Amino acid sequence: MKSLRLLLCALPLALTGCSTLSSVNWSAAYPWNWFGSSAGVSEQGVAGLTGATAMDASAISDALGSDYRLRSGMKTHNGDIVHYFEAMQGDKLALVINGDGGTVSRIDVLDGNIESAGGVKVGTRFSDVYDKAFGNCQAANGDESNVVECKAKDSAHISYQFSGNWQGPQGLMPPDDTLKNWTLSKIIWRR
Repeated sequence: MKSLRLLLCALPLALTGCSTLSSVNWSAAYPWNWFGSSAGVSEQGVAGLTGATAMDASAISDALGSDYRLRSGMKTHNGDIVHYFEAMQGDKLALVINGDGGTVSRIDVLDGNIESAGGVKVGTRFSDVYDKAFGNCQAANGDESNVVECKAKDSAHISYQFSGNWQGPQGLMPPDDTLKNWTLSKIIWRR
């Protein structure tokens, strides 16, 4: 009888709390987020994002957790309209998430707090990662000038974009003496 009275007292409190449960960030309750998750770049993806993550706001938000605010946008790529998400941390752009086939296919990391293997992160100097560009890097194509893209060592999915000053012809690789002082401007994960 005592437990029935307790249940009757607790029932209204539980029912009034149910309407607010939809606004709770349930991903923060996952055990791996209890002690502060640090986002990182791995062969599988970035933070909780992988190639299996659906390209919709709720799936991406759940994978990233509460540290990021999402905004969506559209752009053209090879004549097609492409939908993408930007993950903001405060007022700074941290990640750009692109997809195809309904799932995440590319993540551009612009946040200097997100590291890949060996502590490589935005702001790392070229000479701290590579001795030379030959066999590792190529000039970035497209709209980006004074950018080289290098495959991460022992990786099939991660590459690094370094940028800096160089007055040579567009499309050609700068010499290693020039590249050594360039800094990492973007980490790219591709599915």
